[in-house]
Amino acid sequence: MYRPMPLAGPLLLAPALVLTACSPTADDGDTDGSGSASIIDNCGYEVVVGEPPQRVVSLNQGTTEILLSLGLEDRIVGTATWTDPIMEGLEEANEGIPRLAENNPSFERVLEAEPDFVTASFVSTLGTGGVATREQFGELGVGTYVSPSDCSAGKDNDSGGDGSRSEPLTLDVVYGEIRDLALVFGVEERGEELVAELRGRVEAATEDLDASEVSLMYWFANSEAPYLAGCCGAPGAITREVGARNAFDDTHDEWPQINWETVADRDPDVIVLGDLTRESQTAETAAAKIGFLEDGAATRDLTAVREERYILLSGQAMNPSIRTVEGVEKVAAGLRELGFAR
Repeated sequence: MYRPMPLAGPLLLAPALVLTACSPTADDGDTDGSGSASIIDNCGYEVVVGEPPQRVVSLNQGTTEILLSLGLEDRIVGTATWTDPIMEGLEEANEGIPRLAENNPSFERVLEAEPDFVTASFVSTLGTGGVATREQFGELGVGTYVSPSDCSAGKDNDSGGDGSRSEPLTLDVVYGEIRDLALVFGVEERGEELVAELRGRVEAATEDLDASEVSLMYWFANSEAPYLAGCCGAPGAITREVGARNAFDDTHDEWPQINWETVADRDPDVIVLGDLTRESQTAETAAAKIGFLEDGAATRDLTAVREERYILLSGQAMNPSIRTVEGVEKVAAGLRELGFAR
Protein backbone atom coordinates (compact mmCIF):
# COMPACT_ATOMS: atom_id res chain seq x y z
CA MET A 1 0.00 0.00 0.00
CA TYR A 2 1.28 3.45 -0.89
CA ARG A 3 1.27 6.32 1.53
CA PRO A 4 1.32 9.95 0.40
CA MET A 5 4.88 11.24 0.28
CA PRO A 6 5.68 14.32 2.35
CA LEU A 7 6.28 17.35 0.19
CA ALA A 8 9.56 18.05 1.93
CA GLY A 9 12.43 15.83 0.92
CA PRO A 10 15.25 15.33 -1.56
CA LEU A 11 13.13 16.22 -4.60
CA LEU A 12 12.12 19.62 -3.31
CA LEU A 13 15.51 20.38 -1.77
CA ALA A 14 17.29 19.83 -5.08
CA PRO A 15 18.57 22.85 -7.04
CA ALA A 16 16.02 24.66 -9.15
CA LEU A 17 15.23 22.74 -12.30
CA VAL A 18 15.92 24.31 -15.65
CA LEU A 19 13.30 22.51 -17.70
CA THR A 20 9.70 23.41 -17.05
CA ALA A 21 6.36 22.82 -18.65
CA CYS A 22 3.72 25.41 -18.01
CA SER A 23 0.81 27.22 -19.55
CA PRO A 24 0.88 30.11 -20.16
CA THR A 25 4.61 30.66 -20.64
CA ALA A 26 6.66 31.97 -17.79
CA ASP A 27 9.59 34.29 -18.48
CA ASP A 28 12.44 31.95 -17.62
CA GLY A 29 15.25 33.86 -19.26
CA ASP A 30 17.39 32.79 -22.17
CA THR A 31 19.37 29.63 -22.85
CA ASP A 32 21.70 30.89 -25.58
CA GLY A 33 22.68 34.32 -24.39
CA SER A 34 20.64 36.00 -27.11
CA GLY A 35 17.82 37.09 -24.85
CA SER A 36 15.30 34.45 -25.94
CA ALA A 37 14.86 30.92 -24.61
CA SER A 38 14.43 27.89 -26.82
CA ILE A 39 10.83 26.78 -26.35
CA ILE A 40 8.96 23.70 -27.52
CA ASP A 41 5.20 24.04 -27.99
CA ASN A 42 4.00 20.72 -26.62
CA CYS A 43 0.24 20.16 -26.70
CA GLY A 44 -0.66 23.56 -25.31
CA TYR A 45 2.24 23.61 -22.86
CA GLU A 46 5.49 25.43 -23.44
CA VAL A 47 8.61 23.48 -22.54
CA VAL A 48 11.55 25.80 -21.92
CA VAL A 49 14.80 24.12 -22.91
CA GLY A 50 17.77 24.71 -20.62
CA GLU A 51 20.31 22.36 -19.10
CA PRO A 52 19.48 18.78 -20.22
CA PRO A 53 17.56 16.67 -17.68
CA GLN A 54 19.59 14.10 -15.79
CA ARG A 55 16.83 12.03 -14.17
CA VAL A 56 13.90 11.20 -16.45
CA VAL A 57 10.94 8.92 -15.78
CA SER A 58 9.24 7.68 -18.95
CA LEU A 59 5.69 6.61 -18.21
CA ASN A 60 5.09 4.63 -21.43
CA GLN A 61 7.04 2.12 -23.47
CA GLY A 62 6.87 4.31 -26.57
CA THR A 63 8.75 7.28 -25.11
CA THR A 64 11.15 4.95 -23.29
CA GLU A 65 12.18 3.35 -26.57
CA ILE A 66 12.79 6.76 -28.16
CA LEU A 67 15.01 7.79 -25.24
CA LEU A 68 16.91 4.51 -25.45
CA SER A 69 17.31 4.90 -29.21
CA LEU A 70 18.86 8.31 -28.54
CA GLY A 71 21.41 6.70 -26.23
CA LEU A 72 19.97 8.20 -23.04
CA GLU A 73 19.72 5.05 -20.92
CA ASP A 74 22.05 6.54 -18.29
CA ARG A 75 19.46 9.25 -17.57
CA ILE A 76 16.34 7.05 -17.27
CA VAL A 77 15.51 6.41 -13.61
CA GLY A 78 12.17 4.70 -14.19
CA THR A 79 9.75 3.43 -16.82
CA ALA A 80 6.23 1.98 -16.81
CA THR A 81 3.21 0.83 -18.85
CA TRP A 82 4.54 -1.77 -21.30
CA THR A 83 2.66 -3.92 -23.83
CA ASP A 84 5.59 -5.72 -25.47
CA PRO A 85 9.17 -6.90 -25.02
CA ILE A 86 11.81 -4.24 -25.60
CA MET A 87 12.48 -3.26 -29.21
CA GLU A 88 15.10 -5.38 -30.93
CA GLY A 89 18.53 -3.85 -30.56
CA LEU A 90 17.75 -2.05 -27.31
CA GLU A 91 17.95 -5.05 -24.98
CA GLU A 92 21.32 -4.15 -23.48
CA ALA A 93 20.44 -0.46 -23.10
CA ASN A 94 17.24 -1.42 -21.27
CA GLU A 95 18.95 -3.65 -18.72
CA GLY A 96 18.84 -2.29 -15.22
CA ILE A 97 16.29 0.46 -15.87
CA PRO A 98 13.72 0.28 -13.02
CA ARG A 99 10.22 -0.79 -14.05
CA LEU A 100 8.05 1.29 -11.71
CA ALA A 101 4.88 -0.57 -12.70
CA GLU A 102 3.58 -2.74 -15.52
CA ASN A 103 0.74 -0.26 -15.96
CA ASN A 104 0.35 3.24 -14.49
CA PRO A 105 2.44 3.76 -11.35
CA SER A 106 1.18 5.95 -8.56
CA PHE A 107 2.23 9.60 -8.42
CA GLU A 108 4.09 8.82 -5.21
CA ARG A 109 6.02 5.97 -6.83
CA VAL A 110 7.18 8.28 -9.62
CA LEU A 111 8.29 10.94 -7.14
CA GLU A 112 10.32 8.34 -5.24
CA ALA A 113 12.56 8.13 -8.33
CA GLU A 114 13.32 11.87 -7.91
CA PRO A 115 12.85 12.82 -11.58
CA ASP A 116 13.67 16.21 -13.03
CA PHE A 117 11.68 15.40 -16.18
CA VAL A 118 8.75 13.09 -17.03
CA THR A 119 7.67 11.87 -20.47
CA ALA A 120 4.62 9.96 -21.65
CA SER A 121 3.11 8.71 -24.89
CA PHE A 122 -0.51 9.36 -23.90
CA VAL A 123 -2.60 12.07 -22.26
CA SER A 124 -4.40 9.25 -20.44
CA THR A 125 -1.09 8.50 -18.70
CA LEU A 126 0.14 12.05 -18.05
CA GLY A 127 -3.04 13.99 -17.48
CA THR A 128 -6.35 13.92 -15.66
CA GLY A 129 -7.18 10.36 -14.62
CA GLY A 130 -3.63 9.16 -15.21
CA VAL A 131 -0.54 9.11 -13.04
CA ALA A 132 -0.80 12.85 -12.41
CA THR A 133 -1.43 16.04 -14.33
CA ARG A 134 1.32 18.11 -15.87
CA GLU A 135 0.39 20.88 -13.45
CA GLN A 136 1.04 18.59 -10.47
CA PHE A 137 4.54 17.85 -11.71
CA GLY A 138 5.08 21.50 -12.61
CA GLU A 139 4.27 22.58 -9.06
CA LEU A 140 7.22 20.45 -7.94
CA GLY A 141 9.53 21.88 -10.59
CA VAL A 142 9.45 18.74 -12.72
CA GLY A 143 9.29 19.30 -16.49
CA THR A 144 6.99 17.18 -18.64
CA TYR A 145 6.52 16.16 -22.27
CA VAL A 146 3.69 14.23 -23.97
CA SER A 147 3.94 12.67 -27.42
CA PRO A 148 2.41 15.12 -29.93
CA SER A 149 0.84 12.15 -31.74
CA ASP A 150 -1.64 11.86 -28.86
CA CYS A 151 -2.41 15.48 -28.06
CA SER A 152 -2.03 17.43 -31.28
CA ALA A 153 -2.03 16.63 -35.01
CA GLY A 154 -5.83 16.53 -35.10
CA LYS A 155 -6.27 14.22 -32.08
CA ASP A 156 -9.38 14.75 -29.91
CA ASN A 157 -9.07 12.87 -26.60
CA ASP A 158 -12.44 14.12 -25.32
CA SER A 159 -14.54 12.32 -27.93
CA GLY A 160 -14.78 9.10 -25.93
CA GLY A 161 -12.91 5.78 -25.97
CA ASP A 162 -9.37 6.14 -27.28
CA GLY A 163 -10.20 9.45 -28.94
CA SER A 164 -10.60 10.38 -32.57
CA ARG A 165 -8.66 12.17 -35.28
CA SER A 166 -9.84 14.89 -37.63
CA GLU A 167 -6.78 14.42 -39.83
CA PRO A 168 -4.53 11.44 -40.55
CA LEU A 169 -1.44 10.89 -38.44
CA THR A 170 1.81 10.88 -40.38
CA LEU A 171 5.22 9.53 -39.52
CA ASP A 172 6.47 13.12 -39.57
CA VAL A 173 4.74 13.59 -36.20
CA VAL A 174 6.78 10.70 -34.76
CA TYR A 175 9.95 12.17 -36.27
CA GLY A 176 9.02 15.51 -34.68
CA GLU A 177 8.81 13.86 -31.26
CA ILE A 178 12.28 12.40 -31.72
CA ARG A 179 13.64 15.84 -32.62
CA ASP A 180 11.89 17.45 -29.63
CA LEU A 181 13.34 14.98 -27.15
CA ALA A 182 16.77 15.19 -28.76
CA LEU A 183 16.64 18.96 -28.28
CA VAL A 184 15.47 18.70 -24.67
CA PHE A 185 18.30 16.28 -23.82
CA GLY A 186 20.96 18.10 -25.81
CA VAL A 187 21.57 15.35 -28.37
CA GLU A 188 20.23 17.00 -31.54
CA GLU A 189 22.75 15.29 -33.84
CA ARG A 190 21.69 11.87 -32.58
CA GLY A 191 18.08 12.84 -33.21
CA GLU A 192 18.75 13.75 -36.84
CA GLU A 193 20.68 10.55 -37.38
CA LEU A 194 17.83 8.50 -35.93
CA VAL A 195 15.21 10.24 -38.09
CA ALA A 196 17.34 9.68 -41.20
CA GLU A 197 17.71 6.00 -40.33
CA LEU A 198 13.96 5.57 -39.85
CA ARG A 199 13.14 7.35 -43.10
CA GLY A 200 15.58 5.09 -44.91
CA ARG A 201 13.96 1.99 -43.44
CA VAL A 202 10.50 3.08 -44.62
CA GLU A 203 11.78 3.82 -48.12
CA ALA A 204 13.53 0.45 -48.33
CA ALA A 205 10.48 -1.46 -47.08
CA THR A 206 8.03 0.15 -49.50
CA GLU A 207 10.19 0.44 -52.62
CA ASP A 208 8.23 -0.68 -55.72
CA LEU A 209 5.40 -1.92 -53.49
CA ASP A 210 1.91 -1.95 -55.04
CA ALA A 211 -0.84 -3.05 -52.65
CA SER A 212 -3.59 -0.74 -53.86
CA GLU A 213 -6.14 -3.56 -54.22
CA VAL A 214 -5.63 -4.95 -50.71
CA SER A 215 -7.90 -4.26 -47.70
CA LEU A 216 -6.40 -4.59 -44.23
CA MET A 217 -8.02 -4.91 -40.82
CA TYR A 218 -6.01 -4.15 -37.67
CA TRP A 219 -7.09 -5.93 -34.47
CA PHE A 220 -5.42 -4.66 -31.31
CA ALA A 221 -7.20 -6.59 -28.54
CA ASN A 222 -10.47 -7.86 -27.00
CA SER A 223 -12.44 -10.72 -28.52
CA GLU A 224 -15.96 -9.85 -27.29
CA ALA A 225 -15.96 -6.29 -28.65
CA PRO A 226 -12.74 -6.03 -30.67
CA TYR A 227 -10.71 -2.84 -30.86
CA LEU A 228 -10.11 -2.34 -34.58
CA ALA A 229 -8.15 0.51 -36.13
CA GLY A 230 -9.97 3.47 -37.59
CA CYS A 231 -8.72 5.53 -40.47
CA CYS A 232 -6.21 7.86 -39.04
CA GLY A 233 -3.94 6.57 -36.27
CA ALA A 234 -0.70 4.60 -36.52
CA PRO A 235 -2.30 1.75 -38.54
CA GLY A 236 -3.57 4.37 -40.97
CA ALA A 237 -0.03 5.70 -41.39
CA ILE A 238 1.23 2.17 -42.00
CA THR A 239 -1.55 1.51 -44.52
CA ARG A 240 -0.80 4.67 -46.46
CA GLU A 241 2.93 3.94 -46.56
CA VAL A 242 2.35 0.48 -48.06
CA GLY A 243 -0.33 1.79 -50.42
CA ALA A 244 -3.17 -0.47 -49.21
CA ARG A 245 -6.54 0.49 -47.71
CA ASN A 246 -8.03 0.05 -44.26
CA ALA A 247 -11.29 -1.90 -44.15
CA PHE A 248 -12.54 0.57 -41.52
CA ASP A 249 -11.22 3.80 -42.98
CA ASP A 250 -14.70 5.32 -42.73
CA THR A 251 -14.37 5.90 -38.98
CA HIS A 252 -12.20 8.58 -37.41
CA ASP A 253 -12.22 6.94 -33.98
CA GLU A 254 -8.73 5.79 -33.00
CA TRP A 255 -9.72 2.27 -31.89
CA PRO A 256 -13.50 1.80 -32.30
CA GLN A 257 -15.08 -1.35 -30.89
CA ILE A 258 -16.79 -3.02 -33.85
CA ASN A 259 -18.93 -6.16 -33.79
CA TRP A 260 -17.91 -9.29 -35.67
CA GLU A 261 -20.98 -9.20 -37.91
CA THR A 262 -19.75 -5.88 -39.33
CA VAL A 263 -16.30 -7.39 -39.80
CA ALA A 264 -17.87 -10.25 -41.74
CA ASP A 265 -19.62 -7.74 -43.99
CA ARG A 266 -16.32 -5.97 -44.75
CA ASP A 267 -14.43 -9.30 -45.16
CA PRO A 268 -10.88 -7.84 -45.23
CA ASP A 269 -8.24 -9.46 -47.42
CA VAL A 270 -5.62 -9.55 -44.65
CA ILE A 271 -5.89 -9.28 -40.86
CA VAL A 272 -3.08 -7.55 -38.97
CA LEU A 273 -2.94 -8.89 -35.42
CA GLY A 274 -1.53 -7.21 -32.35
CA ASP A 275 0.77 -9.67 -30.57
CA LEU A 276 0.73 -8.23 -27.05
CA THR A 277 2.32 -9.59 -23.88
CA ARG A 278 0.19 -7.62 -21.39
CA GLU A 279 -2.85 -9.24 -19.73
CA SER A 280 -5.46 -6.49 -19.42
CA GLN A 281 -7.85 -7.54 -22.23
CA THR A 282 -9.04 -10.80 -23.77
CA ALA A 283 -7.19 -12.16 -26.83
CA GLU A 284 -3.98 -10.23 -26.19
CA THR A 285 -1.51 -12.52 -27.98
CA ALA A 286 -1.63 -13.23 -31.70
CA ALA A 287 -2.06 -16.94 -30.93
CA ALA A 288 -5.17 -16.20 -28.86
CA LYS A 289 -6.56 -14.00 -31.62
CA ILE A 290 -6.00 -16.64 -34.28
CA GLY A 291 -7.62 -19.30 -32.09
CA PHE A 292 -10.67 -17.09 -31.61
CA LEU A 293 -10.94 -16.26 -35.32
CA GLU A 294 -10.68 -19.87 -36.43
CA ASP A 295 -13.18 -21.18 -33.86
CA GLY A 296 -15.76 -18.37 -33.88
CA ALA A 297 -19.01 -18.83 -35.75
CA ALA A 298 -18.97 -15.21 -36.95
CA THR A 299 -15.30 -15.23 -37.95
CA ARG A 300 -14.19 -18.65 -39.20
CA ASP A 301 -15.64 -18.03 -42.67
CA LEU A 302 -13.82 -14.75 -43.19
CA THR A 303 -11.67 -15.01 -46.31
CA ALA A 304 -8.54 -13.96 -44.43
CA VAL A 305 -9.19 -16.62 -41.78
CA ARG A 306 -9.88 -19.45 -44.25
CA GLU A 307 -6.74 -18.53 -46.19
CA GLU A 308 -4.70 -17.86 -43.00
CA ARG A 309 -3.77 -14.39 -44.17
CA TYR A 310 -2.33 -12.97 -40.96
CA ILE A 311 0.40 -10.42 -40.29
CA LEU A 312 1.66 -10.08 -36.70
CA LEU A 313 2.71 -6.77 -35.14
CA SER A 314 3.77 -5.68 -31.68
CA GLY A 315 1.33 -3.49 -29.79
CA GLN A 316 3.85 -0.64 -29.94
CA ALA A 317 3.93 -0.82 -33.74
CA MET A 318 0.15 -0.28 -33.73
CA ASN A 319 0.49 2.81 -31.54
CA PRO A 320 2.10 6.03 -32.76
CA SER A 321 5.71 5.40 -31.81
CA ILE A 322 9.17 4.72 -33.12
CA ARG A 323 7.92 1.15 -33.64
CA THR A 324 5.39 2.29 -36.26
CA VAL A 325 8.30 2.13 -38.71
CA GLU A 326 8.69 -1.52 -37.72
CA GLY A 327 4.98 -1.85 -38.51
CA VAL A 328 5.53 -0.52 -42.03
CA GLU A 329 8.36 -3.00 -42.54
CA LYS A 330 6.40 -6.00 -41.28
CA VAL A 331 3.17 -5.20 -43.12
CA ALA A 332 5.09 -4.60 -46.34
CA ALA A 333 7.01 -7.85 -45.93
CA GLY A 334 3.83 -9.74 -45.01
CA LEU A 335 1.97 -8.50 -48.06
CA ARG A 336 4.83 -9.60 -50.28
CA GLU A 337 4.94 -13.05 -48.64
CA LEU A 338 1.18 -13.46 -49.05
CA GLY A 339 1.48 -12.61 -52.73
CA PHE A 340 -0.60 -9.45 -52.43
CA ALA A 341 2.04 -6.95 -53.49
CA ARG A 342 4.42 -6.66 -56.37
